Amino acid sequence: MATTNPPHDFPLERTVAGPRPSASPPRVVTPPPLACDAHCHVFGPADRFPFSPTRSYTPPDSGIDDFLKLQTTLGLERAVFVQASCHGNDNAAMLDAIERGNGRFAGVAMIDDSYTDADLRLLDANQVGGIRFNFVAHLGGAPDMEQFWRLVHRVAPLGWHIVLHLDAKDFATYTPVLDAMPVPYVIDHMARVPAVDGIDQEPFQRLLERISNDDRCWVKISCAERLTEGRVAPFDDVVPFAKELVDTAPDRVLWGTDWPHPNLTDMPDEGVLLDLLARVVPDVKTRDRILVDNPQRLYTFR
Repeated sequence: MATTNPPHDFPLERTVAGPRPSASPPRVVTPPPLACDAHCHVFGPADRFPFSPTRSYTPPDSGIDDFLKLQTTLGLERAVFVQASCHGNDNAAMLDAIERGNGRFAGVAMIDDSYTDADLRLLDANQVGGIRFNFVAHLGGAPDMEQFWRLVHRVAPLGWHIVLHLDAKDFATYTPVLDAMPVPYVIDHMARVPAVDGIDQEPFQRLLERISNDDRCWVKISCAERLTEGRVAPFDDVVPFAKELVDTAPDRVLWGTDWPHPNLTDMPDEGVLLDLLARVVPDVKTRDRILVDNPQRLYTFR
């Protein structure tokens, strides 16, 4: 497979915190069969899966064994592993995690021009269904747009989608990119809109308009812990944003934990994040659509 990160000299100096040692079981939401965490990551273990030499942060190991414990605690069966920038374009840790799931897990890769058509077919055969691009400033900013479009058009014949990690302040800037997208695309984390700026803020209104008028557009109602003022529970100020998105396009909304929460200092309890769905989506049938039906439509699980 293209792009293998060079091995590390140990010990590594970790620059960000890890997740809570254990999550609380959800108290309000009972996940239905095949419920999916549609946005999570695996980090390392670094002695097997080295981090990228160009990474902007170095996390502690948070690998598949830890994640499987989390799934059991939350009562979830499926997951979508999204390649994180600390591993760069080396998707080996993600692919290993998918394999460990025996068909229950899917993936979103990060790639570059070094990936051959054979590499892409291998990713496709291993339940990868999309590629992700970071536009967020603290993770390195926008990609080279010529390469971006080359890669988008290369994966389009595979039936893949594009995941876009954007800063709210930049959402309007990329309107032409979204208009030109030839495949479905997913906006990560409600476009990272700061809840303190209110529901009428321009970036969120643009996001609502986008998902309302463009059936290629999906959005993840994730990362309340990043969007809330103060970045701690109970996340009351984020609930209206997520509710608006669900009410606008319930068939194109995904939910995820963002475990293991890279670059946070106050780590959320994943059980609390899952229970937050009951406040965002009181209707059980709609909630089950978000947890089961929507990820099933976008991803391949065996």
